[in-house]
Amino acid sequence: MKKLLMSLVVFSVLLAARGQDASPNPYANETKEERDARMKWWREARFGMFIHWGVYSVPAGFYKGKPVGGIGEWIMCSGKIPIAEYRQFAPQFNPVKFDAEKWVKIAKDAGQKYIVITSKHHDGFAMFDSKVTNWCITGATPFKRDPLKELAEACRKEGIKLGFYYSQAQDWNNGGSECSGAWDPAQKRSMDEYIDKVAVPQMKEILSNYGEFPAVLWWDTSCDMNKERADKLIALLKLKPGIIHNNRLGGGYKGDTETPEQHIPAMGYKDRDWETCMTLNNTWGFKSDDNNWKPVETLLRNLIDIASKGGNYLLNVGPTSEGEIPEASVERLHEVGKWMKVNGDAIYSTTASPFRSLPWGRCTKKLHDGGATLYLHVFTWPTDGKLIVPGLKSEVVSAKLLASGEKLKTELSDGVVTISVPAQAPDAIASVVVLETKGELQVESIAPQIAQAADGSVKFAADAADIIAPDGVEAPQVENKGGAPNIGFWLNPRASVEWTFKIDKPGTFDVCVATATTAKDSHIDIIVGDQKVNLVVADTGAYEKFETTKAGTIKIDKAGVCKLAVKPVADGWQPINLRSVTLAPAK
Repeated sequence: MKKLLMSLVVFSVLLAARGQDASPNPYANETKEERDARMKWWREARFGMFIHWGVYSVPAGFYKGKPVGGIGEWIMCSGKIPIAEYRQFAPQFNPVKFDAEKWVKIAKDAGQKYIVITSKHHDGFAMFDSKVTNWCITGATPFKRDPLKELAEACRKEGIKLGFYYSQAQDWNNGGSECSGAWDPAQKRSMDEYIDKVAVPQMKEILSNYGEFPAVLWWDTSCDMNKERADKLIALLKLKPGIIHNNRLGGGYKGDTETPEQHIPAMGYKDRDWETCMTLNNTWGFKSDDNNWKPVETLLRNLIDIASKGGNYLLNVGPTSEGEIPEASVERLHEVGKWMKVNGDAIYSTTASPFRSLPWGRCTKKLHDGGATLYLHVFTWPTDGKLIVPGLKSEVVSAKLLASGEKLKTELSDGVVTISVPAQAPDAIASVVVLETKGELQVESIAPQIAQAADGSVKFAADAADIIAPDGVEAPQVENKGGAPNIGFWLNPRASVEWTFKIDKPGTFDVCVATATTAKDSHIDIIVGDQKVNLVVADTGAYEKFETTKAGTIKIDKAGVCKLAVKPVADGWQPINLRSVTLAPAK
């Protein structure tokens, strides 16, 4: 009997193992140690360049002489351009000024450690020498060169990693998903045929023809990607052992990295590698009339903020149809690079901040035997020469300015570390103070406090919220809808959000809530202390369309520290997006 039971156990184990081995995902049985080794270079890099480049750079945001709204690479869809007309842009695409070595040098001088370029976007145009279709740069343009091969050679020479973006689902020319609509009868084809005859063979090409690259595969949009379709693509990763891929394939595959787009998650992602991708202006692909460039201060502080939360920053450039990265992009990347040459140690190979919040900036860290190195990124330089580090309990061994190496004095009093700093900040945007600590890193969790404004109001923004989710409950995420941060993906009513704030002027306050939803009558409670007001959130028409509603009034009798929470009412909950809550003095 014992032998029979043992045989059954062994048989069950073999069946389970066979089931695992049958998975098309080559990383299905990967150990934590194997994953850590595979992700090592990516986690150390922290900063990369995204490149959106294709035929869409020819119209550059204009169709038949008129501007087309939206982002540049979506012009075929946004302008409802028929396939035959859109293909006429290809003979005009002749990027004779393209210089792969120059592009790689721009990235390297900016301090970027890897590049991800569009090998095929949603218009289906292959930016490489594809034998699958003539709708590619070597088959449909006068250029006749493979820019991905030239970039691979330049990256190899300069020690930069190269990755490829590939639109696996949407393909407006080759019969991919119609999730964005079909405006031309010529687009009516079988998606399964597209997967088998275009996506799979092209994926084999880009995974096989560029030496050690791509190091990263960046899928995009999972429209209609059921498991059967996704299986055919993920199985091909075995052609490039060690490749990293993101979470946008579909079919239930989570990939290696989360990909927040155009925003920085308030708390990063617990136990997940992540990468914020963001534009330098408003568009990914080149648009000739988009000159809304982000200032260098924003770019640098974004990079620092992302690194302080354990993520990577993938910052986009959109080259012209002639093959040049716009000068405004180059200038800004150059300025970022100047800062990185001085302060790169505070970004590369760092991990997330141990502090919940710091009043003057951000922190990154490196753990090592015997202690930790804390990099304090100071945005607001203290006017009194005293930089206070709240909540740090570890013994401080030394402190210095990263830029100059100047040693700084530290003092521990009443559990607060104070660093004496020069009157003048080393850098106007972000100055770095390096703290060396001894022993296990110990930091007291201190909730950030939101201050009451001069007019008596208190505003609680989405990206300053603490997101509360019990074990096993999917947490909402901070995203960007309608041009400002909001709390979205709020699927489970057991999750809630809260803020800590300080009242100096007590009184009666109107509770105003900015929300967006397409659901009918979703119920939420807004709670301060023992007071609660209920709001029935009405349908605003779209998850990007926010409306502000007065939920009621509350009275705060005493000055001091308080908490405000927003909690779903389980029996009447439908997903909403929450942008902000405001306490405004009642008139």
